[in-house]
Amino acid sequence: MSLKDSLRVMVVDDMSTSRGILTQTLDELGIKNYMVENNGQSAFQKIATNPVHLVLSDYNMPGMDGLGLLKCMRENRSTQRTGFILVTGKPTPEVVEVGRRLAMNNIIRKPFTVATMKQAIEQVVGRL
Repeated sequence: MSLKDSLRVMVVDDMSTSRGILTQTLDELGIKNYMVENNGQSAFQKIATNPVHLVLSDYNMPGMDGLGLLKCMRENRSTQRTGFILVTGKPTPEVVEVGRRLAMNNIIRKPFTVATMKQAIEQVVGRL
């Protein structure tokens, strides 16, 4: 079984179009085992009880944003070692710095390509 077949991913984005682009990219990479959520709070509740290997999260979401989700994950024993990639259209120095302090594993700028997504994921979980 390859890493693609066993990798469990959570996609978190409040916009259905963005979730669709992210999951379509995962499909193109051969990653089929993913869940989707439209907000950070419900995503955290799901992964706290059903752990995943990697979270791809939008930054700008109402309620709990991507960095808020990352903070909750790092403070929880069952999710603190989960890979985390922040997806954002505006990776400001402040967002990047806070993410690094919270042990963010990688960041992807929107719009992204399948190749850049693959590279970002492989830097976190290993070769697909």
